[in-house]
Formats: sequence, structure tokens, C-alpha cells
Amino acid sequence: MNNEWVLIKEWVIASATGAKIFSVIAVLASAVAVLAFRTGSKIVIPAAISTFGILMSFITWVASGKFIPFTGLLQGALLLAVPLIFGSMSGLICERSGVINIAIEGQLLASAFVSGVVASLTHKTIWGLIAAPIAGAAISFLLATFAIKFSVDQVILGFVLNVLVIGLTDFLYKKLLVPYQSTWNTAPTFGHIELPILAKIPVIGPIFFSQSIVVYLMFAIVATITFALFKTKWGLRTRAIGEHPTAADTVGIDVNRLRFKNVIIAGLIAGVGGAYYTVGSVGAFGKEMTAGAGFIALAALIFGKWSPIGAVFAALLFGFADNLQSTLTIIGVSIPSEFMLMVPYIATIIAVTGLVGRVRAPAADGVPYLRGGAH
Repeated sequence: MNNEWVLIKEWVIASATGAKIFSVIAVLASAVAVLAFRTGSKIVIPAAISTFGILMSFITWVASGKFIPFTGLLQGALLLAVPLIFGSMSGLICERSGVINIAIEGQLLASAFVSGVVASLTHKTIWGLIAAPIAGAAISFLLATFAIKFSVDQVILGFVLNVLVIGLTDFLYKKLLVPYQSTWNTAPTFGHIELPILAKIPVIGPIFFSQSIVVYLMFAIVATITFALFKTKWGLRTRAIGEHPTAADTVGIDVNRLRFKNVIIAGLIAGVGGAYYTVGSVGAFGKEMTAGAGFIALAALIFGKWSPIGAVFAALLFGFADNLQSTLTIIGVSIPSEFMLMVPYIATIIAVTGLVGRVRAPAADGVPYLRGGAH
């Protein structure tokens, strides 16, 4: 971060003054959002500004007299959001195809385990990164087989797969990774790659352009999905089988075959997200190290209204909340640490419950398709 260009000198503003300024910004933006809502206009920008104002007002008030590196706070938020973004992209492809993917947690955890073990045995981070998507796809294969071929309830199936992966990884962790840690659980990690010139841009540079290869893969995958889902034949067919599979079938689309393929693709994407936990971050695998990230990724998908960009911003919001509670706990704010640990999960609950009845999932989401019969 010390290599970034400096465009303006440091400003020193009293904490109380800063909190008041951001509070005024939040109030004004909220008023604009209300007016826009009443006139039927889009409220995304004023709502975002209002949220930013509220967060900054809270930070300047609660951290009075203490130092919080804002660039570091945002960079940490991005890193915590990486697996959430991969998970939400996985869920997006599944649900746009008409298959509910509750097993994102299991996909992330299984791929994190496999990535860490393979990288430890080979002493090569790249092999861990290659193995992780295969593990995610394996969980997706089970999901697709039982959900599409045998029409098993997709919500129950997802929870069963999560429990299966948690139990299996916990067992192997206890019996293999702990007693033989030096062989099975000492994976190397990817280093940061600074992009010339771009990494020196103030604030933005250190956050986006001085990252590991896993983060750069995330950028590429999000861009690819956004383009493919709305600009290609595959995207049109995927949205069709998720909204009206009968109509898609009448024009010659093999609904279940495409759903099966898309669920496998979703598993590959989630697998890369799982690799971030080990070779992209700490190296060693930890027991249940995903800590519910798959469910938060699912919430980000809903909060983002089943769109790639919306899901990314929602994941970043949750990542910011998570990093904020960690930062405030470290600097020793007066708020009890137990309450601070609740912040990211409270943000998730508020985000999802606030949208109940206001967003619509794909019409055929979670509905098995039986050609020529009821569905």
C-alpha cells in the first residue's frame, strides 16, 4: 500500500464533525431514495450513498481517537468476500437453471479440503487450485443426479450434502490432517501479484490490483458469467429453463441435460472459491473453516436479486461487515466483542428479510421438470 501515488494530503477532521457530516449525507440520500421510490424511479444509487453515509458515520463515532486504515478495511472486505462471490456465482447459475443449490457450503468446504491436501502433498499451489474445482464438481454431480434425475427435494438434498461434507472432512481432519500435519496439511499459498501502474492508483490500486491469482480469477469469472448469461445463446437457454422449462422444451432445448451441465459448472466455480481458503489464503485446512459462508453466499444471491453484479455487491457488503467487526474488536472499541461477532450475520438477516416479497426467484426454481408430465 505504501507504493500507491498520493494525490491529496492528509485531512484531519474531528470525530464528532466527521460523524455529523456523514449523517447529513445519509439523511439527504435517504430522502432522495424515498422520493425516487414514490415516483417509481431507481433507488440503487441514493440507497448506496445512504448506506455508505450510515457506515462511515458509525465508524467515525465508534472509533473516535483510534486509527483505522480505510484502504486496509476495504481490502480486507474484498478478501473476505472472495469465497462469498464464488459461492453466489455458483448459486446463480444453478438457480437461473431452475435448481436450488443449498449445498454451496459443502462445495466450498470440500474443495478447500481437497485443495489443501493436494497442495500439501505436491508442494505445488497450482495443483491445489486445479484439484479444488474437481471436488466442487463432485458435490455438484451428487446434487444434479438426485435433484434432476430422481427429483429429490432440492432443499433437503442440499442440507444432506452439507452435513455429509462436514462429517467427512471433520473425520479426515481428525484422523489424517492432525496427526500427520507436516505431510498432509502444510500447503503453500499463492503470493500477491501487483499489476504495473494499476497497483499504484490511490485506494483502488492496493485493493483490486495487488492480489493473488485466485482473486484475479474471481474478476474474470464474474465478468464472464455476466456476459454469458445475458449476451450468449447459452445464457438465453439457461434463463429459459429456469423461467419456463415447458416453453424451452417445445423449441428443442433438452431441459434436464442443460440443467445437469449447469449444476456441474456451478460446482467448478464454487470449487475455486473453496481453494481460496487454503492455497489462496492460510494454506492449512481448518475444521469447518468455511463457517457458514455458503449460506451467506446464498443470502447475497437473494439480496442481489439473482443478478451477477447485484450478488457481487451484496457479497462485498457482507465482507465489509465481517471485516469491520474484526477491525473494531482489534482496536478495542467499547462495544462487547460478542455483539461485534454478530454484525455480519445481522447484516445478512436484515438484507434478506428486507427483501421478502420484493424480489422474485426464477419461476421454475426448485421445480423438477418431467417431460410430458406434471412439473
